[in-house]
Amino acid sequence: MDQKGYRRGSFQSATSDEDMLEIAGASVDFSMADDDPPLDREMRGFSSYNGGGMNGTSTMMDFLEEPLPGVGTYEDFNTIDWVREKSRDRDRHREITNRSKESTWALLHSVSDAFSGWLLMLLIGLLAGSLAGLIDISAHWMTDLKEGVCLAGFWFNHEHCCWKSNTTFTDRDKCPEWKSWSQLILGHGEGAFAYILNYLMYVIWALMFSLLAVLLVKSFAPYACGSGIPEIKTILSGFIIRGYLGKWTLVIKTITLVLAVSSGLSLGKEGPLVHVACCCGNILCHLFTKYRKNEAKRREVLSAAAAAGVSVAFGAPIGGVLFSLEEVSYYFPLKTLWRSFFAALVAAFTLRSINPFGNSRLVLFYVEFHMPWHLLELVPFILLGIFGGLWGAFFIRSNIAWCRRRKTTRLGKYPVLEVFVVTAITAILAFPNEYTRMSTSELISELFNDCGILDSSKLCEYVNDFNSTKGDDLPDRAAGPGVYTAMWQLALALIMKVFITIFTFGMKVPSGLFIPSMAVGAIAGRLLGVAVEQLAFYHHDWAIFSGWCSQGADCITPGLYAMVGAAACLGGVTRMTVSLVVIMFELTGGLEYIVPLMAAAMTSKWVADAIGREGIYDAHIRLNGYPFLEAKEEFSHKTRAMDVMRPRKNDPPLTVITQDTMTVEDVETIVTSTTYSGYPVVVSRASQRLVGFVLRRDLIISIENARKKQDGIVSTSVICFTDYCPPLPPSSPSVLKLRSILDLSPFTVTDETPMEIVVDIFRKLGLRQCLVTHNGKLLGIITKKDVLKHIAQMANQDPDSILFN
Repeated sequence: MDQKGYRRGSFQSATSDEDMLEIAGASVDFSMADDDPPLDREMRGFSSYNGGGMNGTSTMMDFLEEPLPGVGTYEDFNTIDWVREKSRDRDRHREITNRSKESTWALLHSVSDAFSGWLLMLLIGLLAGSLAGLIDISAHWMTDLKEGVCLAGFWFNHEHCCWKSNTTFTDRDKCPEWKSWSQLILGHGEGAFAYILNYLMYVIWALMFSLLAVLLVKSFAPYACGSGIPEIKTILSGFIIRGYLGKWTLVIKTITLVLAVSSGLSLGKEGPLVHVACCCGNILCHLFTKYRKNEAKRREVLSAAAAAGVSVAFGAPIGGVLFSLEEVSYYFPLKTLWRSFFAALVAAFTLRSINPFGNSRLVLFYVEFHMPWHLLELVPFILLGIFGGLWGAFFIRSNIAWCRRRKTTRLGKYPVLEVFVVTAITAILAFPNEYTRMSTSELISELFNDCGILDSSKLCEYVNDFNSTKGDDLPDRAAGPGVYTAMWQLALALIMKVFITIFTFGMKVPSGLFIPSMAVGAIAGRLLGVAVEQLAFYHHDWAIFSGWCSQGADCITPGLYAMVGAAACLGGVTRMTVSLVVIMFELTGGLEYIVPLMAAAMTSKWVADAIGREGIYDAHIRLNGYPFLEAKEEFSHKTRAMDVMRPRKNDPPLTVITQDTMTVEDVETIVTSTTYSGYPVVVSRASQRLVGFVLRRDLIISIENARKKQDGIVSTSVICFTDYCPPLPPSSPSVLKLRSILDLSPFTVTDETPMEIVVDIFRKLGLRQCLVTHNGKLLGIITKKDVLKHIAQMANQDPDSILFN
């Protein structure tokens, strides 16, 4: 077998995997990175490899005394071996510690190695915070650009444009420096024709932004679409998707996120900011050898980067750490907790220094409430929790059904047309209603707001009795006509947001779900809050109000209801609890509102779990067929390892390699005729006594390199995986020793081991495969994919859905 044909065969499985993902050319990032070079580069680059004695004439030598580039790394769309990666890191750390006692230079190297993790967290925090500030400023400006332009400088958004204006407080949004498109083109902003022109410009800008976003994603970085959190959860569990956290993905996602948010689509930037921060973490890992060359260590960094992403998305550093721990991370040691905290701190500090909103806050909808809540208000808070759970379950089912339809029909072949249609419908429906026309972040800010004396919003148009006003606290008042108008507009906005978000999330543009979910809950909460407020005002003598809400008192805060509703709906969709409450608490700065938030979050989770167990991210992981083994679900079926292992009855026997009797040609034939990622090594085919396990990729690289570097290695050369090979006739070709690439301690279970134990082993140790033995003899193998298929089968789901679609 010539090497050329062999190399072509070795690439067969990787190509088919990439085809299954249906994203051509997506693996663009770091395909030439030192930690995992492609095989063709490895073969070309071996001419510079120092063979150190490999050209000798001895008939037997250990070819892999020095590690080869590429050995121990992984192909695209494969799962890492957590146990092996952690073992390699321990060996590396042990070697550095031992060398540090030999010289001052080695000691300095040891110190720098220990400090490199903290330096990396600092860089991630700085970069993530800077990009978040850039995204916030750009999105705010481009959102306002749909309605008009600032004459003092086109780069100013509406608010910044009016800062230096001499207009009164009530007319602060009508400063002469800011011109709507009708004022700019027609010279006046009143009348039907001016309204139609503003309407038309709004729709045109929205379509331009969204089309530019989808074309950039489609042309340059297909992985930049969506929120990214399902894929990040899968990557953190040990799966490899080359290019998903690469430099092109980072650049395109940053640009298109601004465009998508500015287009007015029902999506947010918070989820994609987690993806952006993880891209920063992955790229910066390549500056440090111990993270570049170890996939498990890199995933610790990505967990911390996810925390930094949520920190800058919500201005909630502690909430970010808890989000990473609760929602996305698979392996989260104590050291990662500290580093996540530091990265989140630096990211939040960087964003605070940039001050993107000009209010010295990290988010647009930061609020402070002054009035305490009453115990009886827990009833409406729990009602909001029930609403959040119901809406979360409804949204997940509807969105997954639509995304499945997109995948299985011709709709998925026209992503640009889909984005165009959804944007057009959204813009046409949004403009007439001021609460859907404004950006979703501004809407949430408006809904969270506690009405003060100077507020000119419709939501604050109450019938004022200034004789009863004490300081800044306003008593509960009768709703004026503006409030009733706002209620109808908010009800229409709620209906629109509920349905349009189903079709928006999952399109081929960056799209987060946090802000739309919070908007739905905030609208529902504000509606309920105003209703309770008016009920208490007109019926303060009722028994439920008489004890704590007397006439003229300020006892109901509708903004608090909006905040609780936002938490309830976000919890219903994502099934977050602890991190959600902390994020909402950090948004408001009020300790006393933790109990209402906890009550709503837990109620929404219980209600949503009663209807469907999966959150939106887990549902999308299952829809895409990613090999993610959920740690939160219990496996309670009474099956055994022999029921799941391969080969099954009537299957061909297990493909194995013998330890010292197979030739190079025999092994090459096995590798080219199968697509398995590794092979068990046994003493002999007759005994089937297990020796170890060898990875396909390591075999390919080692044999190819030996043919180039070691004299006498031919197709008839014997491959030996032991220290002492059997004596051969003097005329026989050189023996190729590959003991160094053999895993001598593969995980094994007996055929009678309960599957619940096997599933726990795969979850907690992050295994790729586990060998099954009986009385010491090899019977079969269980891979992570086999475990996932078995779990799906036991849940009456299609086991063939566990693919990499």
